[in-house]
Amino acid sequence: MATDLTAPRTVASPDVTSIQRRTLRLLFATQIIGGVGVTIGIAVGALLATRIAGTAVAGVAQSAGVVGAALLAVPVTRIMARHGRRPGLVVAYAVGAVGGVLVVLAAATRWVPLLFLGMLLFGGGTAANLQARYTAVDLAEPARRGRQLSLIVWATTIGAVAAPNFAALADRVTTGWGLPPLAGPFAFSAVAFVLAAAVLLGLLRPDPLLTARRLAAAATPPTRAAPPTTVPVTVRAPRGAGMRAAWSVVRGQPAARLGIAAVAVGHLVMVAVMAMTPVRLGESHADADVLRLVGIVLSLHIAGMYAFSPVVGWLTDRLGRRAVILGGVGLLLAACAVAGTAGHHTPRLSVGLVLLGLGWSGTMVAGSTLLSESVPADVRPSVQGLSDLIMGLAGAAAAVVSGFVMQFAGYPVLTLLAAVAAVPLVALALRPVPTRAPDEEG
Repeated sequence: MATDLTAPRTVASPDVTSIQRRTLRLLFATQIIGGVGVTIGIAVGALLATRIAGTAVAGVAQSAGVVGAALLAVPVTRIMARHGRRPGLVVAYAVGAVGGVLVVLAAATRWVPLLFLGMLLFGGGTAANLQARYTAVDLAEPARRGRQLSLIVWATTIGAVAAPNFAALADRVTTGWGLPPLAGPFAFSAVAFVLAAAVLLGLLRPDPLLTARRLAAAATPPTRAAPPTTVPVTVRAPRGAGMRAAWSVVRGQPAARLGIAAVAVGHLVMVAVMAMTPVRLGESHADADVLRLVGIVLSLHIAGMYAFSPVVGWLTDRLGRRAVILGGVGLLLAACAVAGTAGHHTPRLSVGLVLLGLGWSGTMVAGSTLLSESVPADVRPSVQGLSDLIMGLAGAAAAVVSGFVMQFAGYPVLTLLAAVAAVPLVALALRPVPTRAPDEEG
């Protein structure tokens, strides 16, 4: 039996309202903690990989984290589907913590395969951060879903913007403990992930997804042949709502294809330019200043990504999905132009990274919205998972290629190629896209 969990509820239970309020407060807090853990590692990941294995391999190491987040989303969502949000989020954060510890060991031993494995598992922190936004809307009222989801996305901003500035402090403290240079931030990331997992394990009760399923089952009228029973009903996803069914739906729906393309291309351009920016800063500044400058520049970039997400969501509703996607692509192209021509002028490079974050926000929010409303409800979670997987793989490919382009052609050429990659999305967004209401189809 398949039940549409996105259908509006006409009766709001006071208990559900209090559970949702408590869930949002808890997610808000853990998103800050998790955001610190994820971003403090990203801030120095490319630099650490460059020290251990060289510039060309730095992109591969960064891509391992992106691939890890994409691949781990599959088992994490399976855990959630069977057991609820709480165990899935806890497992994702725990895997990320193990990855952080392995990166520290790789820095101490200078063993490159261990570094790759650690970065792959470190992606668990990112997977948990991404899944938290879906947890926020399990019990949300239909009229408030967008705002409550945006609240959790915005919470990531607080931890993510502050984290790069803690990298230098973490490095100084842990160097005194005997850890290698640039390994300390990953040790702090592991601690942050463990803390987030512990808070969720102890406090995310009752589970919002399981509660939503029980409410949906209770709201389903029983058949005449069904005898009265006091046994709780378990609502499972339809058997055909797997990745294969999701791909089949996306292939037949132009609006869904545009949504996935917007999310993937925006992420590809953002990762390609952002991943090599710390290396670019390291070319013209001494080691004593690099971490401080990386912290400032990446903080501004992440602020562009997340801080204005509620505004981007409002514009998406007011101006339309395709209009905001096109605006996001325009910002991405402007970002590549500004960053690519900045030379070693750090303020100009910072402006380019802010524009890069804003462009990513436009394509991500509008593309995700368009995708979600363009597919039937019974396959919507699978289609969203497919989109996250494609997004992660696109970002991973960008991180791999960016390292080689940076070494053999330089940062300006890298930004030029990233801009070229965004151009086809303009043509796709300008094509007429038929609209329909999938949930109303016969």
